[in-house]
Amino acid sequence: MGKKLTTRKEDYSKWYNELVVSANLAENSAVRGCMVIKPYGYAIWEKMQAELDRMFKETGHENAYFPLFVPKSLFEAEEKNAEGFAKECAVVTHYRLKTDPENPSKLIVDPEAKLEEELIVRPTSEAIIWNTYKGWIQSYRDLPILINQWANVVRWEMRTRLFLRTAEFLWQEGHTAHASKTEAIAEAEQMNNIYAQFVENFMGIPVIKGTKSENERFAGAVETYCIEALMQDGKALQAGTSHFLGQNFAKAFDVKFASKEGNLEHVWATSWGVSTRLVGALIMTHSDDQGLVLPPNLAPIQVVIVPIYKGEEQLAQISEVANDLVNKLRNVGVSVKYDDRDTQKPGWKFAQYELQGVPVRIAIGPKDLEKGSVELARRDTLSKEIVPQGEIVEKVKGLMTEIQENLYNRALKYRDEHITEVNSFEEFKEVLNTKGGFISAHWDGTSETELKIKEKTKATIRLIPIEGKKEAGNCVYSGNASPQRVLFAKAY
Repeated sequence: MGKKLTTRKEDYSKWYNELVVSANLAENSAVRGCMVIKPYGYAIWEKMQAELDRMFKETGHENAYFPLFVPKSLFEAEEKNAEGFAKECAVVTHYRLKTDPENPSKLIVDPEAKLEEELIVRPTSEAIIWNTYKGWIQSYRDLPILINQWANVVRWEMRTRLFLRTAEFLWQEGHTAHASKTEAIAEAEQMNNIYAQFVENFMGIPVIKGTKSENERFAGAVETYCIEALMQDGKALQAGTSHFLGQNFAKAFDVKFASKEGNLEHVWATSWGVSTRLVGALIMTHSDDQGLVLPPNLAPIQVVIVPIYKGEEQLAQISEVANDLVNKLRNVGVSVKYDDRDTQKPGWKFAQYELQGVPVRIAIGPKDLEKGSVELARRDTLSKEIVPQGEIVEKVKGLMTEIQENLYNRALKYRDEHITEVNSFEEFKEVLNTKGGFISAHWDGTSETELKIKEKTKATIRLIPIEGKKEAGNCVYSGNASPQRVLFAKAY
């Protein structure tokens, strides 16, 4: 165990960076802006992946895989999309290296191995997928196509932070094709709802569902649905997006189908995705100055058992009880680790598992053996209690639900206390700079006003809420008419 973490109050950003590294989640790599996800961090991502994958399959989606490279001509086909991602593209121009004649120990790019057409390393896969769908779709009988892929993408970011923004990241991207506009919109909304369910029920993070303003919309989309969460520093984080793409990609790639009536029509499309930045959201929503706090539903280890002993004989007696407990807990579906390593002292282990956010810690020492009890510590409340060995399995089972609910409710309380209605621009700036969080304000619906507010305050429209009251009013900036309040915030 190294030094204590910087506290959130001192420097939230530094606290986050230190926590990601010291809890063994990820680290920076030899490639600028790219991260190495370490086993513990990857285990959290795997649990997210498994859950989402199940939810996708239950709604009729299938997994496939498409190439990492996109020919530049395909990438350019849908102009808005190409323009939106142009600044972040990594481009492959050559396919061979050769020995430098002037310095035989060095390799140089072989100028004769220039590609006829440059390849874009995918920042997103709409182009390559819609070019493929063209061969798959002839008639209404071929629709809908409901495909998801788990992949990596590259967006050449200049300012990076582990999990939140890296040049390469892992994600899933769904790409679907439909015979009607109604069906495609229903799909985009359904997937946004699935993301909301996952983030709330598994990550323990309350989210608000809405649509993006034109300015914040995905490049090439007609409508972008999103879920937004609030982090402990009062900044918003976009946790997932689902896009209704209209017929933009079908027209760009000439994807048509013969309808039931025998007409040739362009297909309707959606795409949707969440990425490894969800791990960042998980950290920033629940964790504290001692380290990570993980919801049981996503914790790689839900319970850790640590023996406290002197000598081999005591360890053997404790291990008998501990191993019995391990089996009983596993039988009721709880993931448990018995850490009997003799290379680290119990105090070190306690601190390490606290740092790594393990929901429940059980300590067993010689006194506990005498009394037939164990000491149980909860990570979310940092409270301890003595529990009889016979009651421990039921107790732990109950705690898995209780801790999960407590983390959600705690985050919900914070989020709700940080949604502030304002009616003037002065009030807007005041709340943003002192309290932070979501600001519920009237907006006149123009990009011009939105950009002016962003320029003056760094706050953007996070979403136009789908649920809630729709009362008319006057824009906080321009004073012009506004149909409903939208949520502004500074964001990651």
